[in-house]
Amino acid sequence: MTTPTTLLILGASGDLTRRLLLPGLGSLLERDPDRPLRIVGADRAPLGTDAFAAQLAASLAEGGAGDEIVDRHRLSTSYHQLDVTDPETFSAVIDGLGVTDRLIIYFALPPSVTERACQTLVSCRLPEDTHLVMEKPFGYDLASARSLNELVDRLVSDDRVHRVDHFLGKSTVLNVIALRFANRMIQKVWSADDIESIEIAYDEELALEGRAGYYDHAGALVDMVQSHLLQVMSVVTMEPPSQISGRELRDAKAAALRATRLWGDDPATATRRARYTAGTIGDRSVPNYLDEQGVDPERDTETMAQVTVEVVNQRWAGVPITLRSGKALGKTRKHIVVTFAEMRHLPEGLIGGDGPDRLVIGLSPDVMELHLTTNTTKDPFTLEQSTLVTDLRHSELNAYSEVLAAILDGETMISVRGDAAEECWRITDQVLEAWQSGAVPMEDYVAGSPVPADWKPALG
Repeated sequence: MTTPTTLLILGASGDLTRRLLLPGLGSLLERDPDRPLRIVGADRAPLGTDAFAAQLAASLAEGGAGDEIVDRHRLSTSYHQLDVTDPETFSAVIDGLGVTDRLIIYFALPPSVTERACQTLVSCRLPEDTHLVMEKPFGYDLASARSLNELVDRLVSDDRVHRVDHFLGKSTVLNVIALRFANRMIQKVWSADDIESIEIAYDEELALEGRAGYYDHAGALVDMVQSHLLQVMSVVTMEPPSQISGRELRDAKAAALRATRLWGDDPATATRRARYTAGTIGDRSVPNYLDEQGVDPERDTETMAQVTVEVVNQRWAGVPITLRSGKALGKTRKHIVVTFAEMRHLPEGLIGGDGPDRLVIGLSPDVMELHLTTNTTKDPFTLEQSTLVTDLRHSELNAYSEVLAAILDGETMISVRGDAAEECWRITDQVLEAWQSGAVPMEDYVAGSPVPADWKPALG
């Protein structure tokens, strides 16, 4: 991309900027050093340009940027002490940047502060080619997401709003798209006629890891299911787009989300929640979640959430799609599992079989496994499962670098559109309401244990 761009990072002194955003830029700039990019920081902290430049240089180098790139951006950067709720100061900062081409404002801020910053920006004069970048969660329920969409719409058009879902990097999206729409064999069986169920899981060994300030307010449902897993599901279930473009893909994903309903329209039976108790994962001891530093037991936060939905349309009606995310589990599983329907009839004389055929698409690492029924070598009349394994495309960039590359290119393919964000909250709000009423009991699981057998299909 050759358009000169100023990237204004709000929350520039924060952990997100230092740990993820700037190293991601370093990785991207090392690969594409000639991007005409100026990086500017702003925050309430009295950091100063010299201190921010030093932080910028260290973080870019951490991401892999060479000395020449680091020095160039260290010398061209600036830092502004800014209260984003003060219209006069905010206007002065934006005017002082002197942007004549593209301005990207990255809100590396808590969601509530992002909303207040947008309210302030309404009274500021923004350059014509201004883009806004927002981290999830976008709102905290359907009403707040709708209100925030209306507010942001007063600032820029939706095609210049990048609601970041780094989980849904370009490589993940394109891996699934290529598999679904470029393979005649797969495309022919990608419907309720041949698929029995779908599971999208993000089960991890990591526990709270010091994130109580955010996680204890969000929980597994809002942290992972509401945004990440529903977005993956929309790619898995969307109708074929006519072309690979931001508009086509976002239209198709939004249509799938609009058709999504809780299984049986009953959150009490379609969802489950649980919280880890003290246990051991590998060689480390994990305390009871309620004893973790910063956790408030009164919030009744879950660390594992499971939601079963149905995409009620001609292609998918009748297929249960289970979304699950859990922390402090005995094994990390990050994948999409497509289970095919059993054969209606086996010729007489064939014996056994280890269950239905399955397609497993790894989200991390990017690996595909096809589990097919074959006969055994010892007895050709006895059936077993054989597994075909292949690596999928591995991006040269990490997740944040992929997201940043798309934003700097003005590409919206992996940004979440406003109506899609609202649909995700529509689904989640029903679950949260049932949980808050006590209709779905909180279960326990021991840290380091597997997902309870009655929570998931057998995966072998």
